[in-house]
Amino acid sequence: MAKGNKMGIILGGLLLAILMASMDNTIVATAIGTIVGDLGGFDKLMWVTSAYMVAEMAGMPIFGKLSDMYGRKRFFVFGMIIFMIGSALCGTAETIVQLSIYRAIQGIGGGALMPIAFTIMFDVVPADKRGKMGGLFGAVFGLSSIFGPLIGAYLTDYIHWSWIFYINLPIGLVAFVLIAFFYKESIEHSKQKIDYLGAMTLVASIVSLMFALELGGKEYAWDSGMIIGLFALFALLFLAFVYIERRVEEPIITFGMFKNRLYSTSNVMAIFSGAAFITASIYIPVFIQGVLGGSATNSGLVLLPMMLGSVVTAAGGGALLAKLKYRSIMIPTTTLLVIGIALLTTLTTDTSRFMVTIFMILVGLGIGSSFSVLSNAAIHGFTARQRGSASSTLNFNRELGMTLGITVFGIIQSHVFLNRLTAAFSGGQQTEGIDLSDPSNILTPQTRDYIPVPVLEKITEALTSSLVQTFAWASIPAVIALAAAFFMSSEKFDPASEMEINRNS
Repeated sequence: MAKGNKMGIILGGLLLAILMASMDNTIVATAIGTIVGDLGGFDKLMWVTSAYMVAEMAGMPIFGKLSDMYGRKRFFVFGMIIFMIGSALCGTAETIVQLSIYRAIQGIGGGALMPIAFTIMFDVVPADKRGKMGGLFGAVFGLSSIFGPLIGAYLTDYIHWSWIFYINLPIGLVAFVLIAFFYKESIEHSKQKIDYLGAMTLVASIVSLMFALELGGKEYAWDSGMIIGLFALFALLFLAFVYIERRVEEPIITFGMFKNRLYSTSNVMAIFSGAAFITASIYIPVFIQGVLGGSATNSGLVLLPMMLGSVVTAAGGGALLAKLKYRSIMIPTTTLLVIGIALLTTLTTDTSRFMVTIFMILVGLGIGSSFSVLSNAAIHGFTARQRGSASSTLNFNRELGMTLGITVFGIIQSHVFLNRLTAAFSGGQQTEGIDLSDPSNILTPQTRDYIPVPVLEKITEALTSSLVQTFAWASIPAVIALAAAFFMSSEKFDPASEMEINRNS
């Protein structure tokens, strides 16, 4: 356990690392249009984000397991260095292919930072304060998803898009110094065998899945041999990974952990709540800008109520850990998530911004506790040598849920939107120089003022209809997350029990 000011310094370094790594994708999303305009390669646009997420997701369980085997500090510092190297390289990219490769390097570092940061926190913070600290960490995670787009927009508009990557260097350097010089590990780690075959099949299966989801319906038809083959390859490799993990001496993901009911339900909740949350985060700004006519800044600021709501329940949930059962916190908050997503299905072209704000507050209140409470629930009862694996698997599943949510619900929204436009304008019709078959060109601030009112009304109705259907589908994972909360076992965070586990581990 770290004491006094030293613990505060260590926690400061961890919080900076979490802020930097979790904010990265949202910053890039804001600037991607400008980046493609400078570098070209629109057909390879998807890999700027996907390369990072694939590398990060694949690395999470691997680095989590390695940190259990060889120590947290060395892999956290390694992740920090790799992330900063990747960030510096991204700022120098001259082609979209280069940028995608450099983003993958960033992702490798991010895969080490996120899960190990939470695990170090659990190692250094006394058990009786762990709930509050978990709430603080969860709040930072929520804040990053809101401020990322705002910072990204400012840097891109007023400086240069390369600074969305360079900004990581001073933040990362401070975090590196605080952890490298002030964090001293007290837990002894024994050398064990590394599951190289499991690592390779895990990475290959994730890459196959991401290729299938990203290319399907775009470069290739969903029923094409290429896409079917990629899905089949994913299934085959994933089954091979499961087979290997159940038989090796030191698996990357210990499937025996999922026999723990609290652990398994926490992971299910992370997957499905993450998918519902990311859908609201992405498409509410689209509604504000595309339907209500707000600016890009307005569409980013509309997420602030959701951020505030998530901070309240992330911090509040952490504070309540020692008083209430995990499920007693997650059931009411996840119910708010379901209600918030359900209310988003009532949006119309006449919905006021005030009502949208209310809906977003409910979504924020509903997701916040998952950042703090689930992180504690996932490691409940596990020894210090198992926490890295438990924490990294939870973060991996949350990221997987968000990735699948972005992809699947993005496909639904785009499909419905184009169908509505086709029905309204007979497909491909040109109106006042606007190509109605191209959603990226019809609702920008530069073109909106030149669209005749009757045409604009049909477009906004089509967009609203597509968003409402997307939110309706997103309510399914929200309901599944709520159902999983009811199935959580009745454990409660007990500081005394946690300290006993630490002594015996």
